Formats: sequence, structure tokens, C-alpha cells
Amino acid sequence: MFGDMMGMMGKLKETQKKVEETKKRMDTVLIDEKSSDGSLMVTVTANREIKKIDISNELLSDKEQLEDYLILTLNKAIKRATSVQETELAAVAKEGMPNIPGMDSLFK
Repeated sequence: MFGDMMGMMGKLKETQKKVEETKKRMDTVLIDEKSSDGSLMVTVTANREIKKIDISNELLSDKEQLEDYLILTLNKAIKRATSVQETELAAVAKEGMPNIPGMDSLFK
């Protein structure tokens, strides 16, 4: 009984380490998102850190449109980054979880 418990604890610690490594790796995963007309492009990491904003010169003359494009494009990029991060972390967590009946549905 205690051997199983120790094995599970070891596996959980290993999984925790893998989760931390995955979080660090997400800093290197870059996600590009463009506005509908391509006049604005943003790059964020999978950890939702903005790395780059590229604005066309034409868009600089219309402050209101630029603001709207920034909001829409950044929100789309952040949504995609969140999805990538959640998928990666769920895969690591599922891989490291002990086989407990009924827990499979938590990591789909």
C-alpha cells in the first residue's frame, strides 16, 4: 500500500516538474495574429506576453480604427495563446496522472 503511495507521489513530483518545464517552453512558442485586412499584426507567446506589434503606415492616420484593430487582434491572439497553453498543460498533466477511475474525463 505504501509502495503504491510513494510511487504515486514520485510520479506527481515528476509531473509537476514537467508542467513547470512546459510553462517555460511556452515563452518560446510564438503566435501571430493579423487584423482582417492585414494592416496590423501582433505576436504573442503562448504565455500571453506581447512580443511584437506591427502597424502599417496607413493605419497610423486613423486613431479610432487603430484602437479597434488593436483590441480585436490582441484579443484573438490572447485567445489562441490561452488555447495552446491549456492544451499543452493538459497533455502533460494527463500523462503524469496516476490511473484513477473516472479522472479521464477531467483532461479531455
